[in-house]
Amino acid sequence: MSFGALSANAIAALNGGAARGGFAHDTGEGGISPYHLRGGDLIWEIGSGYFGCRDADGNFDAAKFAEKAAMPAVKAVSVKLSQGAKPGLGGVLPAAKVSGEIAATRGVPMGHPVVSPPAHTAFRTPTEFAEFIATLRRLSGGKPVGFKLCVGARTEFLSICKGILATGIAPDFVIVDGAEGGTGAAPQEFEDHVGMPLTEGLMLVHNSLVGTGLRDRIRVGASGKVASGVDIVSRICQGADFTLAARAMMFAVGCIQALECHTNHCPTGVATQDPGRAKALDVTDKTARVYNFQRATVASAAQIVASMGLAGFHELSPAMLNRRVEGQRSRTYAEIYDWLMPGELLDDPPESWRSDWIEARADEFR
Repeated sequence: MSFGALSANAIAALNGGAARGGFAHDTGEGGISPYHLRGGDLIWEIGSGYFGCRDADGNFDAAKFAEKAAMPAVKAVSVKLSQGAKPGLGGVLPAAKVSGEIAATRGVPMGHPVVSPPAHTAFRTPTEFAEFIATLRRLSGGKPVGFKLCVGARTEFLSICKGILATGIAPDFVIVDGAEGGTGAAPQEFEDHVGMPLTEGLMLVHNSLVGTGLRDRIRVGASGKVASGVDIVSRICQGADFTLAARAMMFAVGCIQALECHTNHCPTGVATQDPGRAKALDVTDKTARVYNFQRATVASAAQIVASMGLAGFHELSPAMLNRRVEGQRSRTYAEIYDWLMPGELLDDPPESWRSDWIEARADEFR
């Protein structure tokens, strides 16, 4: 969640809670502000607007990226290909919210609306994307580099896998954002109908990486209405290694879903750049709430895993997650869905995957 969309006080509380709880704070695509530097580890998210590492024309600036990536607080870099709330669209920050501080952080003119382009300009194909990941890894001094996307089609992600195989350059992680995710700043029809839900997207990404022999090299994150211990356990059963939360953390810092984000009139100080309104958010109090929410949620997930008689999250599997399919009948995810074997797509693609695997190309996003 970006600085600009959220207030300085909200960002400070989130980062302070991350520092106290020992978890990571994703910056969102709005760049790194002073409020992100309160002691919490950062995942620096870079979108198509390249905020904080852009030149005057809005293109990627390697020197600016290297300077910020060298900050000790930056522990990883995540390239945003798309997001759950509005896949295929760039972010929009209304002119009223582009203060001098926001403009300086993002590297944009003050008082003008900021619209991220729908596509990146630093790469055009899956192979170029893999090479861009290598460039970011080199410029950051070897820090982990991954990407986030809301899956639109199976061929789309398989094309990325083919780009990785063609270049030999793999990301350190992939974050799957579900279509049900996002904080609400998107066109209603995109929120309701565009993009793949997290369950389907997560299992598709996991299986694609397994089938191409890449899964042991790449960690998978899950994002999309993850708000409870059960959510964490369920997503790990479906193929994730870790989870992320956005909307739930907005609630932790005081969001009441007043739906005034775009007006700059947020009554709780969460999503406003109005200094008077931002004062409504007490940083000390909300820092504690962020810390307590994350700690209690993870403790709940750990308790669920322990109650299952497991030694840890690594023992969770699709066979342990049930879904009601009709009336009084339920089946496990291992039974409902097909799960690929390591390297299966390379050796002998199953019939249900063959046409998509053939169509996917390393030199074109499809």
